[in-house]
Amino acid sequence: MLLVVEQFLNGLQFGLLLFLLAAGLTLVFGIMDLVNLAHGSLYMMGAYFAATFAAWTGSFLLGALMALGATLVLGIVLEMTALRHLYGRDHLDHVLATFGLILFFNEAVRLIWGPAGLALPLPAWLTVPVPILPGIHYPAYRLAIIVVALLVALLLYLGVMRTRIGMLIRAGASNREMIGALGINIKLLYTLVFGLGAALAGLAGLMQAPILTVQIGMGENILILAFVIIVIGGIGSIRGAFLAAIFVGMIDTLGRAFLPNLLRQVLSGAAASTAAPALSSMLIYLVMAIVLVVRPEGLFPANRR
Repeated sequence: MLLVVEQFLNGLQFGLLLFLLAAGLTLVFGIMDLVNLAHGSLYMMGAYFAATFAAWTGSFLLGALMALGATLVLGIVLEMTALRHLYGRDHLDHVLATFGLILFFNEAVRLIWGPAGLALPLPAWLTVPVPILPGIHYPAYRLAIIVVALLVALLLYLGVMRTRIGMLIRAGASNREMIGALGINIKLLYTLVFGLGAALAGLAGLMQAPILTVQIGMGENILILAFVIIVIGGIGSIRGAFLAAIFVGMIDTLGRAFLPNLLRQVLSGAAASTAAPALSSMLIYLVMAIVLVVRPEGLFPANRR
């Protein structure tokens, strides 16, 4: 029972982190029609900013807030100086240009912070276990990630569904030509959307930083899962990204936790430990393939958000 609850919460926590990364990516892709491979680099920069600012200020929370603001500004500057020139061009141009940005950010980090990774230590009050059920404790920081991510998801949903800017974002995801014809400043809307996406990626990175080592290229593997999520959920759909992220996080976490024991019934211990993570990943991509066949627009396309 203890293991099941812990792994369920781990899957929820991982899924919510994936949602923060995928939400910005799906908005940028759905509204701006921009394939941004450098989204994972913004995730990495959020982690590096948080580690640096926390070391400077001596405060984890202050460092996290400063990192969030820095990633937002970085995203706005990046959109205005580089990505704005890619609008309306072929997706292959987007892929090549943003892949170049990945290399740029990786080398910039190497020059500024060096090749060795950084650590982001947690304050003492976030390292204690918290009782969640009788006899069951869960790390306070992982619980804080779940609470913060759920709060951000709620605010993002209310912002997109209940505000004028959210109305414009939804309209842009459905018909960007129409909102341009109505006199909306498309460039400003795109800048705001990209800045929001960058901030969400940075938030995911800085929250993951205390769990994993902050290192060069840390956003590249997780970016693949973010693309899988927006394909499953539907490009431009916040609800789709949320549900697909939880689903993917659960499959990955529970598969890695419980598949080894199941496979040991028919395989050796070493073979089972090696095969379980691969099978967990394969199941995620199998689900994506099935969704593409059955519903190519995703489970919750933008016009049905």
